[in-house]
Amino acid sequence: MNEAAVIGANCNLHKGVTIGQENRGKRKGAPVLGDCVWVGVNATIVGAITVGDDVLIAPGAYVNCDIPSHSIVVGNPCRAIPRENATEGYINRKVEL
Repeated sequence: MNEAAVIGANCNLHKGVTIGQENRGKRKGAPVLGDCVWVGVNATIVGAITVGDDVLIAPGAYVNCDIPSHSIVVGNPCRAIPRENATEGYINRKVEL
């Protein structure tokens, strides 16, 4: 994980996840993840993007664009599918804020 990345509360990152920065272009910088984000195995999140709250990022997804809250993210290129309570049943050891 990149030291400049920001990760919110109650996030679950699985093995093989890459959270990295882009060094040039319009997305130069590191990601910001909101609260209650679940990131599946081997997903990649890069650039100065914002991932909202209650977002499930599917295994193997490549995320390099802003993702709105309450979404499921799949694929490469990524596609955000609106879903209320997207991470319900996925977040482990959740601490109430």
